[in-house]
Amino acid sequence: VSVLAFTDGLTVKPMVSAKDHKRAFDGDLGPNTGGMGTISPNPHYTEEDAAYCMEHIFQPTVDAMRREGRPFKGCLFFGLMLTPDGPKVIEYNCRFGDPETQVVLPRLKTDLIDILCAIQEERLAAQAIEWKDGACACVVMVSGGYPASYPKGLEIHGLRPDGQHPDAVIYHAGTKAENGKFYTNGGRVLGVTKTADTLDEALDGSYEAVTHIRFDNAHYRKDIGRTR
Repeated sequence: VSVLAFTDGLTVKPMVSAKDHKRAFDGDLGPNTGGMGTISPNPHYTEEDAAYCMEHIFQPTVDAMRREGRPFKGCLFFGLMLTPDGPKVIEYNCRFGDPETQVVLPRLKTDLIDILCAIQEERLAAQAIEWKDGACACVVMVSGGYPASYPKGLEIHGLRPDGQHPDAVIYHAGTKAENGKFYTNGGRVLGVTKTADTLDEALDGSYEAVTHIRFDNAHYRKDIGRTR
């Protein structure tokens, strides 16, 4: 479970949950990567889990940093593992996570600038934060061979001149634009993202868009959101 949270050093307000798929191949097999796809919300993260994390992990973390004279303002990333003994912390990051942000921020209804101003001015407790219902899914298209060695400079087909797709939001990661065309320039190339009323609809939309985007030896997992 990935939970990003806004904090002004006093108050912490978790964002909607996400699930990242780290392994390179279907069935959660193969080497770990920077992320092969994400969904939001995480269907395994219950309201009870969220309440526990708020009481025992999220707020205590922010309080402890402040007591140590290291108050933190911004986006605090909690990487969690659900276990028989309850949620446990795997890692912290002081940033928006990639590719979790791609499925979390599209569900934000409140203006992000208003939230950032409230954080800077330490009035996050009074700032209402609203989220859209439904779900969001992101399928990451990577270069064949990733996360080991892979070629660069392969032309990407199926995108509009602005680098987008008519039926999905495209997040460019390892790409470069040259002479009106797009080319691969990294391991994780594109995040193909779709929001919808249900998770199944969001996943169907992402995968439908993926079928129209091509580059040599492109690879992506076909079971994002389908595995535990």
